[in-house]
Amino acid sequence: MSKPIRMFKLVSGDLVLGKYDEEANVLEDVAYIQVVPTQQGVQMVMLPYGYPFEQEFKGVISGKHFMFAFSRLPDDLETKYLEACTKLTLSKSGLVGADGSVSGLIK
Repeated sequence: MSKPIRMFKLVSGDLVLGKYDEEANVLEDVAYIQVVPTQQGVQMVMLPYGYPFEQEFKGVISGKHFMFAFSRLPDDLETKYLEACTKLTLSKSGLVGADGSVSGLIK
């Protein structure tokens, strides 16, 4: 069974997301989320939690370090996390043609 992707704020104030194992109460393959202010608003940067010493999304954080559990995760953030972990590009829907156009279902 696949583990759900969840986002937490740690007691340290760090914002993290990863694969949540509810039975063990741990977050696995942890990513650190950094919010960067820009002229257009804010931008989010996702890094492996052990960066710069770890280049892969690995590691485990115990639930005793969770201060807040977010009830909802933005779809874009979940997609980007899965792409970073799997090294695959996930398509939202349809097919992309050679000219860059997106089509729906093939009939």
